[in-house]
Amino acid sequence: MSFSLWFSHLIGGAGGSTALLALVIVLGTFVLEDPTTVIVGVLASDGVIPVPLALLALYGGIVVGDLGLYLLGRLASTHPRLARYVDHDFVAPLRAWLESRYVLTIFSARFIPGSRLPTYTASGFFRSPLSTFVLTALVATSIWTTLLFSAAYWFGNLTTEWVGPARWGIAIGCVALLFLLARRNLLKQRRA
Repeated sequence: MSFSLWFSHLIGGAGGSTALLALVIVLGTFVLEDPTTVIVGVLASDGVIPVPLALLALYGGIVVGDLGLYLLGRLASTHPRLARYVDHDFVAPLRAWLESRYVLTIFSARFIPGSRLPTYTASGFFRSPLSTFVLTALVATSIWTTLLFSAAYWFGNLTTEWVGPARWGIAIGCVALLFLLARRNLLKQRRA
């Protein structure tokens, strides 16, 4: 069963409970953030989920997940075998690069699929300022998630009568296309 079908069934099983709907959305962001945002946007366009609840649950789940990655990096830096690398000469260039572009790097990672895990955990590992991380993650999340949710909501409204249930496949295909384009750009940049 695909993630979109599984997640849609989970939402349907919430039985109209606001708290349960919010919990399902938050947990969905822990699994796959962007597909969850797209699915919730389309479901909101169908009236299954109220828009304010959808956005608040998405923002909350994503920021908590980002904070979890940061804290995972921070926790890893306390392990005896790994702690020696925090200030090691081997990683000094990476640490200096991250520190000199910290806000831009954290902000940009929100928009490039696949870059959040290494960027956010590295921030914690190198003990970058938590307050700067949280503020930057909040701003980036509010922009990206709002844009992606709005596009999915618009897509859901536009396609509900035209293509019916097939729109789920189209929506997931669009997310996959965005991911593949971002991946191609990252690989191209690494080669350069």
